[in-house]
Amino acid sequence: MPRYAALIYEAAATAGTGTPEDWAKVMAEYTDFGATAGAAGVIGGGEALQPTGTATTVRVMGGAKGGEVVTADGPFAETKEVLGGFYLLDCSDLDEALKWAAQIPGAWYGKVEVRPVIDFSQGM
Repeated sequence: MPRYAALIYEAAATAGTGTPEDWAKVMAEYTDFGATAGAAGVIGGGEALQPTGTATTVRVMGGAKGGEVVTADGPFAETKEVLGGFYLLDCSDLDEALKWAAQIPGAWYGKVEVRPVIDFSQGM
């Protein structure tokens, strides 16, 4: 069965903001989605990510293995939206993956990008 990554983006300016009540409401919505999609056997994995301020970007200079390793605090680029988490969805086709992605609370508050995952066990 094909697998799709559902990448959940939110506005960088509002990421991690809000009242405890707002947070509890959103977490309840994610719990409901997880229960529904999990019962349907659609969720193949997923995680929420820590805020972008906890990120470290790694770059190897010279464009080849063995080049100088340079690290920087935070994400690679300043963006208006940040990746907050993801689900791996096991769906029969893209249409089914899009229907499930529309039920992810992040689609209501931000955007969810759906992208097919390469199955290397099948060759490229």
